[in-house]
Amino acid sequence: MHRSGLVELEAVLAVARHGSFRAAATDMGMSTSALSSAVAGLESRLGVRLFNRTTRSVALSEAGEQFVARIAPALGDIRGAMEAVNLLRDTPAGTLRLNTSVGAARIVFEPIVLAFLKRYPQMQVDLVTEGRLIDIVAEGYDAGIRVADAVPRDMVAVPMSGDMRMAVVASHEYVAAHGTAATPGELMDHRCIRWRLASGARYRWEFERHGESMTLDVPGPITLDEPSLMRTAVHAGVGIGYLSELHVGEDLKQGRLVRMLDEWTPPYPGICLYYPTRRHVPAGLRAFIDLIREVMRSP
Repeated sequence: MHRSGLVELEAVLAVARHGSFRAAATDMGMSTSALSSAVAGLESRLGVRLFNRTTRSVALSEAGEQFVARIAPALGDIRGAMEAVNLLRDTPAGTLRLNTSVGAARIVFEPIVLAFLKRYPQMQVDLVTEGRLIDIVAEGYDAGIRVADAVPRDMVAVPMSGDMRMAVVASHEYVAAHGTAATPGELMDHRCIRWRLASGARYRWEFERHGESMTLDVPGPITLDEPSLMRTAVHAGVGIGYLSELHVGEDLKQGRLVRMLDEWTPPYPGICLYYPTRRHVPAGLRAFIDLIREVMRSP
């Protein structure tokens, strides 16, 4: 009998995980046709159909469910063995897959990600930025990078930055025409850049001072779900924005935007790398974590 390669088995697991040949192919860095051929070839040799395919969906067959249940732990052991050997190398090699938000990526990209690539030239980093919070295990990532409050509780978290703050900002043009807000409640009489969350719900601006807290569903002419677009709208004088210092810190330093309600936006925990608890941490991820801790210790 033909001896199946690991690529074919990994392809089956990827399709099962994503429920899509296209997404699985992207995950594995293959063309969709090559991945489909690999799965079809394995099905042919096994003499069973592992997936039920329609024009709209891909799902494991009964035989496929049993097959995946048997091979997934075995492939996990194989990956663990390869990682254990990799730890004995003088320098790690391979690909580190990270999922993060655009704002967090801007903070860590130069001091940590680029520094990591310079230190470990045999490593590659696959960095994906998106607003939605995903299941990094199900999506095949080694780790995620988000603000600490968004890190799932069952994950190991490694701090990557100090505390952060939100900022209520407006352009000089807007302030000249409409003035500023002296209290959060006065925002209800202003034009604001509203914020749509990944869940579809509209975000209520949060404020706190001296133990007093409040949330406001502010009025405004536009609702956006991407911070860089919000920043652009603020600069254009469309209205007042509520953005992390990740996105407008430099604008405030250079005096390009006006800050208001400063005392109502206290610090919150900063950015963390997070990854699942498991026996073997991949060598590349371990080296990345070591670099993070080194950077955080430096003055």
